[in-house]
Parts: sequence; C-alpha cells; structure tokens
Amino acid sequence: MQNHRQNFLDLLVLEHGLSPNTVQSYANDLQQFLEFLQLHSCGSLAEVRREDILEFLEDGKLAGLASTTLARRLVSIRMFFRYLTRERVIAADITDVMDSPRLWKLVPEFLHLSEVEALLGAFKANSPLEIRNRALLELLYASGLRASEITSLRLDKVDFERGVVQVSGKGSKERLVPFGRSAWKALGRYLQKARPCLDPSGRALTFFVSKSGQPLTRARVWMLVKEAALRAGINKNIYPHILRHSFATHLLSNGADLRIIQEMLGHTDIATTQIYTHADTSRLAAAHKRFHPRA
Repeated sequence: MQNHRQNFLDLLVLEHGLSPNTVQSYANDLQQFLEFLQLHSCGSLAEVRREDILEFLEDGKLAGLASTTLARRLVSIRMFFRYLTRERVIAADITDVMDSPRLWKLVPEFLHLSEVEALLGAFKANSPLEIRNRALLELLYASGLRASEITSLRLDKVDFERGVVQVSGKGSKERLVPFGRSAWKALGRYLQKARPCLDPSGRALTFFVSKSGQPLTRARVWMLVKEAALRAGINKNIYPHILRHSFATHLLSNGADLRIIQEMLGHTDIATTQIYTHADTSRLAAAHKRFHPRA
C-alpha cells in the first residue's frame, strides 16, 4: 500500500506540478487512511469498500475535524483511487460516485469582534517574543493571511508607506493585501524593539523569526494562536485559519464587495469566497428588510 501511495505522490509532483504544501496534505490524508485500513484488517487496496471510506470520514467527523478537512480527505482518496484504477492496481474505481456530502460543506467558523479583540490582546508583555506574537496575530487578522503565507513572508515584502504586504500564496501566485493602523503599529513596534533581539545579525530574510533568528514554522504559528486563545479565555477550537475566516466575514458584514474580498484572500474562484455570504445572515436579513416591498 505504501509503495502505491508514494508513486501517486511522486506523480503529483512530477506530472501535475502541485505545490509542496498541497502534496503534503495529500500525503498526510492518505497515510491516515492507510493506517485506518490496517487497523481494520484490510489487507489490500483491492479489498477496500465504499463503506470503509465512509467510516474513515465519519471517524474524522466524530473527532471534531473541520468540514473542509473532511472534504479534502475525500478528494485525496478519490484522486488516489483514480490513479490506482488507471494503473490497473484495482479493477474499478469505487469512489467515482462519491461526492462530498453537503453536511460537510458547512459555514466556516469565525470569531465575533469581541473575541478577536481578546485574542489580539493576549500577548501584553514587553518581551521580544510577546511583541512578535502580538504583531503576528494582528497581521493574521488584518490581512487574512494563511499560516504558510505568514511564515514565508519576506522582510522586503512589507510596505509600511503604502500599508500593504506582498504575499506569495497557493500556486506561487502573488497578491497585495492591505493592513490597517492597528497592525501597522504592532508591526512597526516588532521591527524596532523585538526583531533586532531575535535576529542580531540582521541576516534573516523572513519577516517573523524565532528566538534563534530562524523562520517560524506553521506548527509554531498554530501553537501561538492556541496559546493566545487560552490566555484570552476563549472556549472554542481556535486555529490560525479562523482569523482568516473572521477577516473575510467581518469585511463582508461591513459592506465590502465580494470580488474585493476574493482578491485579498487570493481565491481563484469566486465560489470559494461565496461561503462567507452564508455566515453573514444578519446582513442579508437587514438588506431584505430594507429593500423588499413586503418585508
């Protein structure tokens, strides 16, 4: 099973040219799926049934995985089985009629403004790490960056004069995203008071660095967000992407155009951005009440 998995991953890189982050996501999904099959005494890929796949996804749902994660897992499995069928490892693709259940296409989670304020204020001390952490959280919310984008953000890509960051997103696509006054102050304070202590040589290229002057990892960003939530007393499953969801939802609720939000998020398809319209039910209801003749 593992040999077929590795051959499939190699194909994604060599022939399809997918980004390392995307391939790693497929690798993790399939590794967990194969471990699940082994745990349930499934000896070969030819023995896998649709019920096995559904049970694997259901286990993830019961474990509290996000709907987007479950949907991505199904995509990974479907692509893998399509490959297995093409290579004649299995006789037929049992996933060809499996669609992502609507139940998993849920409205993205987001934080209320008071929760965002509490989260951003969690790091209050004047130590270099606390100042860095505050600046990082401010930028995550101010610009809706992904964890991978904020860890790879280069020092020379933050333009304080124009108040924008140049981000390299999925597929190495570049985009400009503004950041507001609050983030501007936090980022400036980080550069003046914290970063020289973390990177005395001044050689680091990335904007945010660790206490040893190295680029932050995505895992470390996750830990920082979790720590901020704990300090703020927010009793929710908090993760970096929830600040991205909050960024988009709050922009929409305050009247921003969906196309502008799409551009700032770096979504290729407007349909991806439209999920936030479902989160903004209060704005939709207000618009209906204001403009519909029989509201």
